[in-house]
Amino acid sequence: MSVLYYIIIALLGLAAGVGITLLVQQKVGKSRARTLMEEAAREADVLKKNKLLEAREQELKIKNEAEKTASQRMAKVQSAEARIKQRELQLNQQQSENQRAKNDIDNQKSALETRSAQLDARAEEVEAVRRKALEELEHISGLTADEAKEKLVDSMRDEAKTAAAAYINDIMDEAKMTANKEAKKIVVQSIQRVASETAIENSVTVFHIDSDEIKGRIIGREGRNIRALEAATGIEIIVDDTPEAIVLSGFDPVRREIARLALHQLVTDGRIHPARIEEVVAKVRKQIEEEIIETGKRTAIDLGIHGLHPDLIRIVGKMKYRSSYGQNLLQHSRETANLCAVMASELGLNPKRARRAGLLHDIGKVPDEEPELPHALFGMKLAEKYKEKPDICNAIGAHHDEVEMTSLLAPIVQVCDAISGARPGARREIVEAYIKRLKDLEQLALSYPGVVKTYAIQAGRELRVIVGADKIDDVETERLSTEIARRIQDEMTYPGQVKITVIRETRSVSYAK
Repeated sequence: MSVLYYIIIALLGLAAGVGITLLVQQKVGKSRARTLMEEAAREADVLKKNKLLEAREQELKIKNEAEKTASQRMAKVQSAEARIKQRELQLNQQQSENQRAKNDIDNQKSALETRSAQLDARAEEVEAVRRKALEELEHISGLTADEAKEKLVDSMRDEAKTAAAAYINDIMDEAKMTANKEAKKIVVQSIQRVASETAIENSVTVFHIDSDEIKGRIIGREGRNIRALEAATGIEIIVDDTPEAIVLSGFDPVRREIARLALHQLVTDGRIHPARIEEVVAKVRKQIEEEIIETGKRTAIDLGIHGLHPDLIRIVGKMKYRSSYGQNLLQHSRETANLCAVMASELGLNPKRARRAGLLHDIGKVPDEEPELPHALFGMKLAEKYKEKPDICNAIGAHHDEVEMTSLLAPIVQVCDAISGARPGARREIVEAYIKRLKDLEQLALSYPGVVKTYAIQAGRELRVIVGADKIDDVETERLSTEIARRIQDEMTYPGQVKITVIRETRSVSYAK
């Protein structure tokens, strides 16, 4: 297409030259026209040759590119043919291998079928022999297969129980040799490092006066002063023949303290009348509230506990005026906190968190309103309300096993609470309740078969159980002590721990006459 284009251009140029020549011949003359014609003819030849050369070069270029493209396509086709041939060879080889594998599988299948048939025949023979042997055994022993199996199971069960009991005892003995020794060491060290006074509180407070003349002023005309004081404080004021003493009676230590301080200020001031009594009691009640908060802050500072909620500080301060089994609650909580810190340090735990949990473990005993929950659960709810850590809350709620222990702080608080409460003289126990607890211990052990006598000794810290030698063997003796201990732990309430000793002995008595 490009060659024809250039040829047409050359022809047009030639025609133009011819036209020009004719015009020149007409105007200039024939000679000049001839000269111009020759020059035009030469120029046309030159232009024609140039265009032809350009057309040939373009043609060669296009031809070379076409040949190059064709050679590339040919190379690709040849490469594809080679790959197809190679793939065909691989497929043929794989097909032959598959055929060989199929033949092998068919051979193995036939061999397995033959082997299975042989095994079935052999199994039938073995079953026949087994049935024959079983019939002979049943005939010889006089027992059926089910009866023999049942006897074998019973025998193995008894052996397993005996072996399991012996194994358990070995494990417990080994654990006691190590863990019990270390635990006793830690407990003894904790008790030795923490010393606390024993405070036994009563439900009465004795107010001393200088002379019996003041009793009349306290009673007032027709008893109006003493009635006003009792109405303002909620405390019963007993004025009797006791020299130089007035008894303040009430179950609430805070109220008794308010009555004592108010009475002291009234006696000191000398002005005793109903209006003055109400004014002084209101003032003293405010002072007591401030003292409660100050006591809580001072306790937290002394124990190195920071970040307590203000309401928790107030609750800790109120512990000063509460008692548990005759033991001052704040002293008990401080002692428990220090014991927890010592024990946590011995065990490689955080002593600050342990001290915090020990101080707060009995906050449920000093509520502003009477709760329906046990004090441990109510204390846990209070701790959660005031944003204490989960392990602290769990230690508070679990120190009487009312919730599951989820942290290592919980058993430490439980142990230290028991240590503080079980020290000799730490708590006062009603005699009737103490005797009833000892009787319940003895009756619980007597309820087991084979038990002859029981004795609760060492103030209920040990229970000795005497069993009949002809009724219980040595293995049953060990199992009995474990069961009694578990039942006491589940059903009874007691301070510290109770040791159960089961005694089995054989006696032979003869008389010489």
